[in-house]
Amino acid sequence: MKITLLQIDRTDEKWLNEGIEKYEKRLSHYTGFETQTISIGKNIRSKSIGEQKKEEGRLLLKSLEKCDYIILLDEKGKNFTSESFSKHIEKLGNDARKNVAFVIGGPFGFSEEVYKAAHQKICLSEMTFSHQMVRLFFVEQLYRAFTIIRGEKYHHS
Repeated sequence: MKITLLQIDRTDEKWLNEGIEKYEKRLSHYTGFETQTISIGKNIRSKSIGEQKKEEGRLLLKSLEKCDYIILLDEKGKNFTSESFSKHIEKLGNDARKNVAFVIGGPFGFSEEVYKAAHQKICLSEMTFSHQMVRLFFVEQLYRAFTIIRGEKYHHS
């Protein structure tokens, strides 16, 4: 199974990038993993929130493949524990999902078009985090899921 993290705009904070890179490197031992970042120009950021979401949505959908199983990281999504998330990841692999794309939207969320294209929505927390911090939390939880699947000690180390 190949997993892609598709995100809007780059991560600005050095400490977040260092953490993300640490877990991306660890993930390479378990699965094909890549991050794709869509840059949003200042001309789009000067538009209304609705117009920004629509343009981001257009760019997100353009970046996805027809064969991708699309999972939005969204506050309205299903909550998981680390253990249940690992079972979910394992099930995706067992269901022969070749390409799974987890998607993080911009600061205002997703357009209706992106919601319609998605197969699932998951929530990392009921608390609100910046979309940049969600990237670190997600890659760590994905790494944790693979260590749980393999019965490794990271989860309780």
